[in-house]
Amino acid sequence: MNATLDTMPILILYPHRRCNCRCVMCDIWKDRTASEITPDELHRHLEDIQRLNVQWVVFSGGEPLMHSDLFRLTQLLRCSGIRITLLTTGLLLKLHASRIVDSVDDVIVSLDGPPAIHDQVRRIPGAFARLEAGIAALHEMDPDFHVSARSTVQRLNYRYVRETAKTAHRISCRSVSFLAADMTSQAFNRTPALDVLGQSKLALDEGQILELEGEFAGLLSDWNGTPFLVEDESKLGRILLHFRAQLGLVEPVAPRCNAPWVSAVVESDGTVRPCFFQNPIGNLTEGSLLQVINGPEAVRYRSGLDVSTDPVCKRCVCSLNWKECA
Repeated sequence: MNATLDTMPILILYPHRRCNCRCVMCDIWKDRTASEITPDELHRHLEDIQRLNVQWVVFSGGEPLMHSDLFRLTQLLRCSGIRITLLTTGLLLKLHASRIVDSVDDVIVSLDGPPAIHDQVRRIPGAFARLEAGIAALHEMDPDFHVSARSTVQRLNYRYVRETAKTAHRISCRSVSFLAADMTSQAFNRTPALDVLGQSKLALDEGQILELEGEFAGLLSDWNGTPFLVEDESKLGRILLHFRAQLGLVEPVAPRCNAPWVSAVVESDGTVRPCFFQNPIGNLTEGSLLQVINGPEAVRYRSGLDVSTDPVCKRCVCSLNWKECA
């Protein structure tokens, strides 16, 4: 693959650095900085976004709906015909339902289990009730509005994978996907990375991995072959491999991924990364988006990256394999 990019179909934006949950698997909520991507800053990069033929912008974080002017950002991008996806905790969906339906193409909610487990993981009383009410508000305005659920599997919720899927279906999510908790990178504001004690709060022991394997078998029995469950048996098997590798029982294996060649992550302070988990390749304070994406550090990184052997990639909990560019 080319080290210099002519196109970049996917752009992930962290519009600010705050969150309204206190999840054990993430430290973003500890960040109190006020930095935001402003409409003027985004407008400055619109020409490069168009030149790179960005087709899909994902607002992540943090909680994007805590941004002071999020929907001016979405309007700027939608005027260029770009698909907008919102990743959200769901706590503010009801408050902003009308504007979301008008200016966002689809929503992915974080769902950590049935109600009591979800609230325990989020460490916010009533979090599930607010999430459910938010989805209902979106569908009251547009019954066809696309909401999907994403669940991070870890020690607190691994016994409830099947129930998580049933809960997602009950609250009218179109699909559900699962990924393992990241335990080794500095993503999600973990600087430094989790120590042994921090990892132990997320990791599974051998017996728990076997329980999870049983949960996955039931999940496949319930939903395999339907569009509701995103992962097939092979992809669920990668989650089991991830937890076994964490215990040293197997060698970690990198997923098939082309994220650094088809996407970038832009944080609220201008930091640009090739994916959620890798080190920065530049900052927008140093130049335009195109200049950073094809700057010396970015080109050097892509030229030298072998996904199959890279230590960060081998421990990665997710992957992107954009078919049009694979």
